[in-house]
Amino acid sequence: MTYAGKVPLAIRLRGVVKRYGEITAVGGLDLDVPEGTCVGLLGPNGAGKSTTMRLLTAQAIADEGELEVLGFRLPEESKQARAQCGVTPQLDNLDTTLTVEQNLIVFAHLYRVPRKERKAAVERALDIARLRERRGAKVDELSGGMRRRLLIARALVHQPRLLLLDEPTVGLDPQVRQELWALIDGLRSEGVSILMSTHYIEEAERLADTVMIMSHGKAVASGEPRQLIDEHAGREVIEVYGPPATLVEAEAEAQRNGFLTRRTGTSVAVLRLEGANGSAPQGRRRASTLEDVFVLLTGEEIS
Repeated sequence: MTYAGKVPLAIRLRGVVKRYGEITAVGGLDLDVPEGTCVGLLGPNGAGKSTTMRLLTAQAIADEGELEVLGFRLPEESKQARAQCGVTPQLDNLDTTLTVEQNLIVFAHLYRVPRKERKAAVERALDIARLRERRGAKVDELSGGMRRRLLIARALVHQPRLLLLDEPTVGLDPQVRQELWALIDGLRSEGVSILMSTHYIEEAERLADTVMIMSHGKAVASGEPRQLIDEHAGREVIEVYGPPATLVEAEAEAQRNGFLTRRTGTSVAVLRLEGANGSAPQGRRRASTLEDVFVLLTGEEIS
């Protein structure tokens, strides 16, 4: 078993590269997920998050590098690793011809849950996802939020040590997203190791113990959300509002005075107020966020 300090690692990646022809989807990625923690992969579309997930489930094979999941080397020992992992894919692949309960029963068989334990395993999964009252409903009768909860329950039916969540709340409205956040946070509190890819900034900041920000297949920063905010954006930001010409002028002046800046649509955000010698412009002060760091490091607007 590989350790980060004294904590066993659920996932260990070193120098991982995955190419598709001339495109490098993942380029030299290092990643540690200590057991019992939630790590968020944060990045714009095309950053390499989903490819990383496919590598960890052996749906794709790395061209270079070392991959270990729960102490098993990939791809040689991928079967053993997958037996102890639960996977929630980005795309809904539930069997719509079956009921909620039947979907769980099928996966209890696939994960080889012992016959005498299957009923209890299905009941536990239904409770986790709060779907006990909908157990007899066909999947196509469920709301989008219920279907996402069922996907997570399906991944948990065999009580895995590691849960891989690929964009777990994509396409959901804010209220349903909050419900799923509570579910994921509860799993983490029970000691389940979680790797979650997302492009929702608030999701990563709310759920993840540590975050890795990816861009163009590479990691550009990694650490606790608050640590990344302090390091890259500072404690406070000034938002300058006005017409385009005013914003261009404010941005240029702030940069001449040694401040970092980023565009935020109708405003310019002036960062690292404590790190420059010049005078800060006038504007609305607010606390720095992980979104500031994200846009500063990736050069991308939030999708």
